[in-house]
Amino acid sequence: MTILLSTTLALAPVDTAKTAVTEGVGEVSSALQSAFQPVIDLLPSVVAMIAVLVVGFVVARLLARGVDAVGQRIGLDAAADRSGLAASMKKVGIERGLSAIVAQLVFWLLMCVFLVAAFNLLNLPSLSAATQKLVDYIPSLLAATTVVLIGLLIASFLRGVIATAADRIGITYADRLASGAYYILAMMTFIAAFDQLAIQFELLNQLILISFGALALGVGLSVGLGGRDVAGGIMSGYYVRQRMQSGDTVDVAGIQGIVREVGPVATVIETTNDGLTHRHTVPNAKMLSEAVR
Repeated sequence: MTILLSTTLALAPVDTAKTAVTEGVGEVSSALQSAFQPVIDLLPSVVAMIAVLVVGFVVARLLARGVDAVGQRIGLDAAADRSGLAASMKKVGIERGLSAIVAQLVFWLLMCVFLVAAFNLLNLPSLSAATQKLVDYIPSLLAATTVVLIGLLIASFLRGVIATAADRIGITYADRLASGAYYILAMMTFIAAFDQLAIQFELLNQLILISFGALALGVGLSVGLGGRDVAGGIMSGYYVRQRMQSGDTVDVAGIQGIVREVGPVATVIETTNDGLTHRHTVPNAKMLSEAVR
């Protein structure tokens, strides 16, 4: 009896330790399960989201290729080439054809739709709301892109028109004038695009308006305070070019020689006396009224 009692007393601490270990393992297992249970519950939704994105990518890519093929078949790129739109797009750095651009827009629109659907599968309200806001912003982004594209095309076209017109009337800085007009129009285009994105540049808008006002005031003062003679010379130079070319022999203001250059406000006539060559500058207004070929 004494031996049995001693054995029982010796085994009691061992049983207690086993029980404590078992309880500790159970608590750790429960804690781990509680920690990873949300991830485990979310795993099917993540798999479904990835599947939706993969399917959406394939569908969007196929439809984009179809739109590109249809655009080329109906002659969208050829029409852009004939109208000069493709050349203007290349001038502003757009190398792709019009059908390819439309196809890319279709691709990203569809991808945004599938993106919203994929994130909604996760049942995470904050993430779904953020994605929906991003998608709601897409129309404004497309409108801003369209504004930039059309605005730069118009600016590029007007740069060519201004350069040609200024060169025809003899303005020697025609290219710089055309480039200045282009950059001003480009800046106004980007401001309009930022307005579409609800990004305001009030200070920049005011600076541009002030610059235009100062330019208009300067032009008005130059014309009112003596610019009329210069303007008249420029206009006379335009008509002189219509009547005379470099190499023509003329007699004007007692000078008989060869026309070498018709400048913005004056014409250069070259004469030869006793083997020496002389150059004379005659105002275009005098050339127009007195020159005889």
